Amino acid sequence: MLKDFFMGLSQNQFLNTAAKKYGLKLGAQSVVAGTTIEETIKSIKELNAHGISATVDNLGEFVFEKEEATKAKEQILKVIEAIHENKVDAHISLKPTQLGLDIDYAFCLSNLREIVHLANNYGIFVNFDMEDYGHLAPSFDLLDELSMEYGNVGTVIQAYFYEAQENLEKYKNYRLRIVKGAYKEPEEYAYQDKKDIDKNYMKLIEWHLLNGKFTSIATHDHRIINQVKEFVKKNNIPNDKFEFQMLYGFRKEMQLELAKEGYNFCTYVPFGNDWYGYFMRRLAERPQNLNLVAKQVFNKKTNTIIGVAAGAFLLGRISKANNKKRR
Repeated sequence: MLKDFFMGLSQNQFLNTAAKKYGLKLGAQSVVAGTTIEETIKSIKELNAHGISATVDNLGEFVFEKEEATKAKEQILKVIEAIHENKVDAHISLKPTQLGLDIDYAFCLSNLREIVHLANNYGIFVNFDMEDYGHLAPSFDLLDELSMEYGNVGTVIQAYFYEAQENLEKYKNYRLRIVKGAYKEPEEYAYQDKKDIDKNYMKLIEWHLLNGKFTSIATHDHRIINQVKEFVKKNNIPNDKFEFQMLYGFRKEMQLELAKEGYNFCTYVPFGNDWYGYFMRRLAERPQNLNLVAKQVFNKKTNTIIGVAAGAFLLGRISKANNKKRR
């Protein structure tokens, strides 16, 4: 129920708009690297100092106007320039919908081409984040077109989809991030049971480690991480064939520990004012993340449920206020 609750909140455009006005006051400041490029570069430098690389996501939701998509493109281009100028160990993660996929395919492709072209000039990798099932096919189409021109692109395979293995094999020669999946998908397209998703997730990781180009293993689950460690050791898979990935602000000690152990590690670094949808999906993914919200809102370690309820209550009040104004 909690997952459905937060997934519902993540898709509420009124709350998304209202949340921007409150900045990062509802606890999101702990999982968002900053609201500016300068703040984000500083966060990346801190990660690099510990031997951790970064993939940078310019946050954005509900983009249905060309002007907004163009602004997102320009911001990402600035991030690429900043990565190059500051010589930090980082690459780009982006969502096609933020760059116009829901507006016009050709327009989105043009925006993506400009980003990938500049990144390619600087030797910077660009990862195409995958979203809900409705955007899966066109996102893969965009990747296919751009990969004919550039070699610095890769994408994400979501383990809860039935077709994940098929897509993994098709894109085995790409750098791939393998995730469990963060959206609420119907049973027609995706596994619903956590055990089934976890089983398929590990199956995909092992297959790509043995057959793929480079594998980014994105998980906070220490059990899966330990399974991967055992698998790579048993199969003599070198460390330069894979990396672990976690989200900025989550399991910091484990991130540092894995880097110290000599594993390649990359932190997913989101930034910007449009943090709401991203933050709600993080709450939906793992109930443990609710503790983080309570600590940030109240700066206490107790009464987690009250903390979450207070945040949800405030968002609900914002929504009611908006509805009254509309009347």
